[in-house]
Amino acid sequence: MIGLISATSAGAAARDRLAAAWPERTRVYEGPVGDAVRAAFAECEQLVCFLATGAVVRLVAPLLGDKTSDPGVVCVDEGGRFAVSLIGGHGGGANELAREVGESLGAEPVVTTATDAVGLPGLDTLGFPVEGDVAAVSRALLDGEPVALQAEFAWPLPALKVTEGDAGYSVRLTDRLVDAAEREVVLRPPSLVVGVGASKGAPVDEVLGLIEGVLRDAGLSAASVAELATVDAKSEEAGIVGAAARLGVALVTYSAEELAAVEVPNPSEAPLAAVGTPSVAEAAALVQGGELLVPKRKSERADGLPAMATCAVVRRPARGRLAVVGLGPGARDLLTPRAKAELRRASVLVGLDQYVDQIRDLLRPGTRVLESGLGAEEERARTAVAQARKGQAVALIGSGDAGVYAMASPALAEASDDIEVIGVPGVTAALAAAAILGAPLGHDHVSISLSDLHTPWEVIERRVRAAAGADIVVTFYNPRSRGRDWQLPKALAILAEHREPTTPVGVVRNASRPDESSRLTTLGSLDPATVDMMTVVTVGNTATRDIAGRMVTPRGYRWQTAEEGAQ
Repeated sequence: MIGLISATSAGAAARDRLAAAWPERTRVYEGPVGDAVRAAFAECEQLVCFLATGAVVRLVAPLLGDKTSDPGVVCVDEGGRFAVSLIGGHGGGANELAREVGESLGAEPVVTTATDAVGLPGLDTLGFPVEGDVAAVSRALLDGEPVALQAEFAWPLPALKVTEGDAGYSVRLTDRLVDAAEREVVLRPPSLVVGVGASKGAPVDEVLGLIEGVLRDAGLSAASVAELATVDAKSEEAGIVGAAARLGVALVTYSAEELAAVEVPNPSEAPLAAVGTPSVAEAAALVQGGELLVPKRKSERADGLPAMATCAVVRRPARGRLAVVGLGPGARDLLTPRAKAELRRASVLVGLDQYVDQIRDLLRPGTRVLESGLGAEEERARTAVAQARKGQAVALIGSGDAGVYAMASPALAEASDDIEVIGVPGVTAALAAAAILGAPLGHDHVSISLSDLHTPWEVIERRVRAAAGADIVVTFYNPRSRGRDWQLPKALAILAEHREPTTPVGVVRNASRPDESSRLTTLGSLDPATVDMMTVVTVGNTATRDIAGRMVTPRGYRWQTAEEGAQ
């Protein structure tokens, strides 16, 4: 929960705007400011104070305990111009909160944490448990000193300014039970899955003690346990549920049929009779694949009674991460926050050289950039998938929306279920052009590419004729190039068989970019020679009108009154 505190009417107005925007996340604290700050500090994970930073410093100073547990605090000035991350930038999430508050209120986020200020990911913000000398290694990264990455297996990390081989400082990625050396940070990836079986009524302490003992004996860190896994029949077994809760990990379950299909080294008749599968612990740990590090072990009871719990440990295979990111039509303010976050998260960026240039300044130091020129789409897709299969965090970029005439299709044709794929939507050229023209897409519409480099013209013509006959608004992508100058006139002639010469047509070139241009013409007046590959052409349907210089397609619905709807 985010506590909101203000002292003046101007501050209260901004506070109420934020509360309205985030009703489920915020709580407004009224009354004397000092009392409100103290109450929110004790009760909330984060605070946004619409007060002077000096005043907030004096109020929270006596309350500070430890940066790992103190709430994050953001200050917003009376004019609503700045959102300042004051304390708890990483541990309390204040840096990210300042950015979110800034986006919501139109304020400039102010972040002074050293790593964030220069675009380096904080070692304590990677989403993994971290041990060791975080301050010293972070300082070395900031100072440009050699820092080695010692990864015992591949895992999709964001870009880090690290070197290969020996260095004075190191970042070690491991799930082994090791102590961080001097000038070393140990990252604990969520690489371990613990399969668990238990008899009815098995005590939490017995289940948890078995898991912790098995991990310790195997030299594995409990901080790298991603989940406990068991059979569906044990989804509510108190001992298993309680052990997962005390470890702070998810409990996942599988059907007996799924587990029975898993080949295990130690099947048993007992679980087969009890729950319908010859293995619970080993099969549940192995069902998603991986390396069996610890075969089935039984708990040991001091009273000499039979064991009530079993467990097995698997290191799951690292799944590389491929984010297919739409950059929008070109303007930076039409690049979505999610797209920016994925660009910062990537350690490898793959894209067309001119698109890379658009967002190069958003990449973290150390990001490896693999760029190529026009016409290499399939090569870029293969490269991105190959890098993800190596366990990297990859961003594959495309203009507009990456799923619309862009990189998502060839990438997903190459990818299989051995990597994680994330799609990040972007503003398409059709949408950007439509916003400039007015509301041409107010009813059913279709986008058709006139490029016959990959699609036979016969197929394209059939689609154009279908759209023409169905009276659908059409946006043409790739309408005309130096080597393809007849396709657009042909497509317009097909539409003209079904629409009047006065049908509005919108022509937008370089939508949202500095050299943007647009004009509204008609189907009978459009000169195809004025169109190029940087242009999208939107042809209205028979209901589309030019209204005050704007292209408008009515929604076409018959709105009912309350009486009509009740009949």
